[in-house]
Amino acid sequence: MEARIRIGWNKFRQLVPLLTSKDVSLIMRGRLYSTCVRSSMLHGSETWPVRKENVVALQRAEMRMVRWVCGVKLKDRLPSKELRERLGVDDIALILQQNRLRCYEHVLRKDDDDWVKKCISMKLRVQDQGKDQRGPGKRLSVRTVKHVRGYRGPLQMEKGDKGSTLSRMAVSE
Repeated sequence: MEARIRIGWNKFRQLVPLLTSKDVSLIMRGRLYSTCVRSSMLHGSETWPVRKENVVALQRAEMRMVRWVCGVKLKDRLPSKELRERLGVDDIALILQQNRLRCYEHVLRKDDDDWVKKCISMKLRVQDQGKDQRGPGKRLSVRTVKHVRGYRGPLQMEKGDKGSTLSRMAVSE
């Protein structure tokens, strides 16, 4: 994750003359930022095992860049949401979630006999070696997909679905 953030900063520094130019509108600067900097930071994010700390690090790096592009200092105490609206960009956490779901939807569209699709219906066993299991179980549940805020893709839950495995997920037509 740190490497991707570093790559994003390198790309940002290459584009600083354009991203901070007063001759270019904020919307165009936001598009340039999204196209070049953010895409380099999120390259391959579909398969990342993301933790909360990773998302926070991405958001922190992005907001530093967004403040720099807008010409706003942290002392000005402007909300992050307002600055992102000025540039016309979404939160990087939302884009990361959408990228991961896009990869998941791709797997759902595969043939039923494909090995990748079969992996979804496999149940993971937690090996208990006499130790107490801490934290949530190792089964991937539908709650992962339910937590996505603002996502408007074709994923839907089956009726009566309460935290079952992903094999019961349905794709709407």
